[in-house]
Amino acid sequence: MTAEQEIALGLQAAPQMAQQYGGLHPDQQARAAVERIGQQIVRSTKAGQTPYKFAFHLLADENTINAFALPGGQIFITAGLLKNMKTEGQVAGVLAHEIGHVVGRHSAEQVAKSKLTQGLTGAAAIGIYDPDRPSTMAGAAGAAMVGKLLTLRFGREDELEADRLAVDFVPAAGYDPRSMLQVMQVLHSKNEGGGPPEFMSTHPNPGNRIGEIQREIDAKYPGGVPSGLKQ
Repeated sequence: MTAEQEIALGLQAAPQMAQQYGGLHPDQQARAAVERIGQQIVRSTKAGQTPYKFAFHLLADENTINAFALPGGQIFITAGLLKNMKTEGQVAGVLAHEIGHVVGRHSAEQVAKSKLTQGLTGAAAIGIYDPDRPSTMAGAAGAAMVGKLLTLRFGREDELEADRLAVDFVPAAGYDPRSMLQVMQVLHSKNEGGGPPEFMSTHPNPGNRIGEIQREIDAKYPGGVPSGLKQ
């Protein structure tokens, strides 16, 4: 898949993905804050040097704890997850992880591995997509690829790579990378309170993610995390 095809596929799937979580949140101020934090990370990191068109969306679902990324840069966080974040740095940690999935091309690779893009049908379906006319992604092939994205589950290596990228992205944008540890602690606490948050099923825990993130931070800052980074 080319970057242009990834962007087209993500734009095609975005409305259906949002619909699954009750659409976009009505609070314009909260939505703008999510977009601001996300774009700060993009501007400050190599994500901004990619061809991807990043956009950040706050979803209306107050009960589901999740965040996810579509190919090409469409990134979503539910109100259920956002309300459990206590600092801007924690929100940045979540969004940076999802940006990592986009930069790592993780969902695009899964779509490609599913062989939905094989042959002229799949390629043509994406190739003729016009972002100004979203209905132009043709027929069954386009629908099948969107369907695959709606049920995506990341694997161990994808999760670890997204975390490693986020440890680079978060401080580059001015936030303390230890906020990512706090996010994981919040998710674990929700896991113990009953059924696991949906985030843990779409982003499976590859062993001890907290330990892996801490090792990445220690390797990046052997003398300790610099002061002055925003929590």
